[in-house]
Amino acid sequence: MFIRRSVTAVALLAVALTACGTQQGAGQAARPESPRPGSPRPSFSPRPTCARPAEAPTVLPSPSAPSSTRSTDGRQERNGDGAPHYAENHAYRMRGSLTPQKRAWGAASAKLIRAELEKVRAEGGAGAYGAFAEERVAAALARLGCGEEHGVFIRNGFYSVHTGVVCVSGQVTEDDLTTEVHGAYVEPQPGTGPCVKNRGGH
Repeated sequence: MFIRRSVTAVALLAVALTACGTQQGAGQAARPESPRPGSPRPSFSPRPTCARPAEAPTVLPSPSAPSSTRSTDGRQERNGDGAPHYAENHAYRMRGSLTPQKRAWGAASAKLIRAELEKVRAEGGAGAYGAFAEERVAAALARLGCGEEHGVFIRNGFYSVHTGVVCVSGQVTEDDLTTEVHGAYVEPQPGTGPCVKNRGGH
C-alpha cells in the first residue's frame, strides 16, 4: 500500500514539473524578442525638420536612368564595380538615395535657404577668399530653424545642413551662391555634419 502511494506521488510530481516547464516556455515565447546586436542602425539619429516650406511642394516623377549604369563620386560605372573594386573602395563616399518626395521637399528647403543666404551677400562684408563670416551664415540658417542639431557645418564659404529630410549644401561667397540637394553620406567627414563628403580613403 505504501509503495503504491509513493509511486502515485512520484507520478503526480513529474506531471506537475512538466506542466510548469510548459507554462514557462509559453511565457518566454510571448515576450517580444530583443534586438539582435548585429542589426543595422542608421548612421545618425533622426533630426527635427528645419527650412520647412509653408506648403507641401509638388512632387515630380523622377527621370528613369539606365539600370546598367550608376554614378559614384562623379564616375560612371557599367555592369558592376568598374575599375578594380572602385565602388567597394569608395563606398564611404556614397550618399543616401532620395525619393521623389524627399527631393521635392529638399528643393523647397533649398529655395528658402538660398533666399536667406542672398541677404548675407547683399549686406556685403566678405573676408578672405570672398567668404563671409561663419557667424553670419550660421545666423541666416538659424532664421530658418536650422541649428547645431541639424548638423550645420560652415567653413571658408562652404555650408551644409540636414533639414531633417535631406542635405542642402553649397557655396556662399561674394561671387558665388550655390545650393545642392542630396542624401546624407554613409560615412561623412569626421567632426562635421552628415552632409560633408569624407576626404579620406581606403
